[in-house]
Amino acid sequence: MDFDGVEPGDALSGTYGIPVRLDPAEHDPRSGTASLCAAGPVVPVLLPGGVSAWLVTHHQAGRAVLADSRFVKDIGAWRAWRSGEVPRSWPLAPLLTVANMTTATAGDHTRLRAPLARAFTVRRVERLRPRVEELAGELLDGLADARPGEPVELRARYAHPLPIRVICELFGVPDDRRDRLRTLCGALFDPHSDLSGAPAVHRELRTALAGLLDEKRERPGDDLTSALVAPGPQPLSGAELVDTLLLMMVAGHETTVNLLVNAVHALLTHPGQLALACSGQVPWSAVAEETLRWDAPVAHFPFRYALCDVDVAGRTVRAGDPVMLSYTAFGRDPRQHGPEAGCFDITRATTRHLTFGHGIHHCLGAPLARLEAAVALPALFARFPDLRLHDPERPPARRPSMVFNGFAELPVLLAPRGGLAGPARPRRQRDDA
Repeated sequence: MDFDGVEPGDALSGTYGIPVRLDPAEHDPRSGTASLCAAGPVVPVLLPGGVSAWLVTHHQAGRAVLADSRFVKDIGAWRAWRSGEVPRSWPLAPLLTVANMTTATAGDHTRLRAPLARAFTVRRVERLRPRVEELAGELLDGLADARPGEPVELRARYAHPLPIRVICELFGVPDDRRDRLRTLCGALFDPHSDLSGAPAVHRELRTALAGLLDEKRERPGDDLTSALVAPGPQPLSGAELVDTLLLMMVAGHETTVNLLVNAVHALLTHPGQLALACSGQVPWSAVAEETLRWDAPVAHFPFRYALCDVDVAGRTVRAGDPVMLSYTAFGRDPRQHGPEAGCFDITRATTRHLTFGHGIHHCLGAPLARLEAAVALPALFARFPDLRLHDPERPPARRPSMVFNGFAELPVLLAPRGGLAGPARPRRQRDDA
């Protein structure tokens, strides 16, 4: 791509100015969101490895791109990929070359989405509610064993295990394989890991999922993996099945982890909002929707490619150029959400956000994420009404990722020092000496 001959930099200087470096190892995914929005609806950016792209930052421009058939997901439309300018070993390549609905367009997208759309129904998701409640209760019981005044890492001990257990049960993953799958999914997008090892992680993960698919063909059960391999009018190929399962395993838990952690942190840093939710004056669904808008679980998602020159909000995106969508910027766009877009406010009048996508690209897992938030958040604060940040003066570290937006950890205290961690539940005796 040609950015008018300018050199890349870190500062923003307007829509037609210096390309912005998006380096997840150096910046909070949300950092510069207001500046990105102010710089223009379509901003030139440089990604790790010197890869050039356009970043769409305004809500309406993003909605337009999502609905525009001139933008496709087929990586073959990317000029720099075809020419070899971007190497096949680029760390984000596995995300762009998988054979599932995230990289498909038009008819292929419909074909790849159909098996999940048939199996991932609202009724099936709602049937999970008692099990989600049970799993949340088990995890909260474990948290209650913390010593009084001892910090608890909420991401690792509650927000992360709940979604991964739910998604593994939904897809029929045996208990003895869940830890390894979780490790592989995390390593796939870990910016601290050796980037040269990303292809090997991807291969191992795909091999593990292929084995699961083989088992379900031989011994099907009442799970979504079995539903995927069941005969249908347009069966998916082996590679498509593996990559569809990969999408659901990764997206089905990582984004929900971020939703839960981001929501808890937002509430703990906005006690007035927390009081409104806990008192029942505002429903917990409003907490989830405001978190999805204000602190979206996905930061910037690659790529769509222009089939021809396309005008996007006054900026010409050339044929073959890649376009990213900035969901963190969309949620803070004052043109869509008003002058107080940067404020966390669960009483906000309902405004549509794009966090779950738009049109045919709307996320199939949205009902499950909303269900898990509707169960996990009120259960947490009901059990631990004195929950608070371990160190309010020191913000928890963000997970450095260009794709995902969430905290690497969330240390909390469950009760006042010397108090009991959890009301009105029988607990076993323990020796704290």
